Amino acid sequence: MPRLTLLCEYATLNGGEQSMLATLDGVRRLGFTPRAIAPPEGPLADALRCRDVELLPLITHDNSGGRLSLDRRREVLADQLRRGTDLLHANSLSMGRLSGPVAAQLNLPSVVHLRDIINLSRQALMDLNCHGRLLAVSQATREYHVAAGLDAEKTHVLYNGVDLDRFAPRPASGYLHRELRLPDEAILVGTIGQIGARKGQDVLAGAARLVAARVPNVHFLVIGRRHSQKDESRRFEADLQAAADALSGRMHLLGVRDDVDRLLGELTLLAHPARQEPLGRVLLESAAAGVAVVASDVGGTREIFPPQRNAAILVPPDDIRALADAIEQLIEGEPMRNCIATAARHRAEEAFGSEQASDALVEHYRALV
Repeated sequence: MPRLTLLCEYATLNGGEQSMLATLDGVRRLGFTPRAIAPPEGPLADALRCRDVELLPLITHDNSGGRLSLDRRREVLADQLRRGTDLLHANSLSMGRLSGPVAAQLNLPSVVHLRDIINLSRQALMDLNCHGRLLAVSQATREYHVAAGLDAEKTHVLYNGVDLDRFAPRPASGYLHRELRLPDEAILVGTIGQIGARKGQDVLAGAARLVAARVPNVHFLVIGRRHSQKDESRRFEADLQAAADALSGRMHLLGVRDDVDRLLGELTLLAHPARQEPLGRVLLESAAAGVAVVASDVGGTREIFPPQRNAAILVPPDDIRALADAIEQLIEGEPMRNCIATAARHRAEEAFGSEQASDALVEHYRALV
């Protein structure tokens, strides 16, 4: 069986890590033996060990805590890859940049996942082009990077997938209302994602003020945490908390949750006001769970929800009024909300199942080994 090494940057379980984990069973089923080079401690390491994936430490610092030079990190990675690897899969842009020249030097078949829409330097593009295949999570992501200089012939679109059994329509049980001590008739509007400007929780806070003034029993739930330690990220979080406080108990910052699959079924709708989104995993999960969605029309979002499918309401980014109006429209229009939710589930079944994603990923692997 070909030996696959997954190269992972983060210790956390954000969308890129969750999407990679969702393919592991299928990758094994289709004949590849995975191992990982990743941070040795944290939620990702725990998840890999639970799945019996051998874990080698991602080494970025020396014994005194100093960060290794790029050349030294590549030397260490090359030594690890020489120990029984038939194929390398870098799970992020940063890991793709690190490993591209190493894979080329070792003549090792490799792929890199493009999970972000960000500006890249000329050198970064050259490093990424060293890989045999570049897998963009959406057509929008592919177009952005190819226009910047990625090799068009090597760059393919591969949609992420979700477990359609774990994320499935279920009747609300009321457990979230009970946990938050809210009345049964309270309407729950949720947003899920890392707290920061890119996810646009500040836009939701502005829309929440407008909606709460007109809908007396609506509550807004913010699920996620801040990872960035930058000053502007800290200020963003503090401003968000102040906005929640100003809503007098109508906006709840719940932090990270491990029950998102259950929690989605408790929501009246999901709002996703992101300013940029290559292919939002929470949108795939919400669609699979049959939850009506209002989302910013950015990045790959309309690839999840093509307008002609009526599977979500898309609004312009940074438009507080449009977001508020769409939220209120879905709150007040139960038949419309139910139709959108049903169409979203059909869309997930059609294009975003984890088995589909695994099968397509392995086809890319087999083209290289």
